[in-house]
Amino acid sequence: MSIKLLIKLAIPNFMANISQNIKFLRKKKGLTQQQFADEIGIKRSLVGAYEEERAEPKYELLKKIALYFDISLDDFINEEINEKWAPKPKGNPDNLRILSISVDKEDNENIEMVPVKASAGYLNGYADPEYVAKLPKFYLPMFKQGTYRAFEINGDSMLPLPSGTTIIGEYVENWADVKPGQTYVVVSKTEGVVYKRIGNKFKDNKKLKLISDNPVYEPYEVSGEDVLEIWKAKAYISMQLPEPTPEPTMESLTNMMAQMQRSISKLQQGNN
Repeated sequence: MSIKLLIKLAIPNFMANISQNIKFLRKKKGLTQQQFADEIGIKRSLVGAYEEERAEPKYELLKKIALYFDISLDDFINEEINEKWAPKPKGNPDNLRILSISVDKEDNENIEMVPVKASAGYLNGYADPEYVAKLPKFYLPMFKQGTYRAFEINGDSMLPLPSGTTIIGEYVENWADVKPGQTYVVVSKTEGVVYKRIGNKFKDNKKLKLISDNPVYEPYEVSGEDVLEIWKAKAYISMQLPEPTPEPTMESLTNMMAQMQRSISKLQQGNN
């Protein structure tokens, strides 16, 4: 079903940047395409394809090339490197927000499914096109705008949604758009894949407060440095259909009246 993989970045012309940067940095080192290919451990024809925008380097190769030229992966992908360019301070390349997606034969973006049993591996493979390509996939025509992924949730922290429910989330590229009070799938290094309600504005990517709909669970915070992805909940799929609300019985009405009378008595005693 999947015929190609894309890497989504914050800028639309990232492939033009990569091809230009490879060519510029290679020539600056005085290397031919063959010499550079030998240094990196790839075929010369691939170097030509990358420099002419006929092919896209995989994520691991991008990191390897950036390391070879001693620049950050962020700069290598997002900056136009030339004689006037000055490097930024190097960061952890794993913090670069890269999203791998798959498409079907009609170029529609798939919705990749992350089952509970695959959630641990997702922390390492979320930005790896080869890993994403192996995830189960489906397509829903009502989700045409945006990029979506499906996550199976585990546990009872978000009741009434039962454990095993699949949340379909839309990728949030700008974390400043996260809205308090709404539910999101948050992928972080410390907590893994969780479905929670957001309790604060994610300002300056400092800390994110996560709240369970089940009041038994206390809210907690995750550091912005640990957050890898955020997906806004748009729909859910559940194998458990909602049960009808039972009609009140005489016994239940009697119990309700008795409870109300006890509450009224306590209030009257408190006022005396």
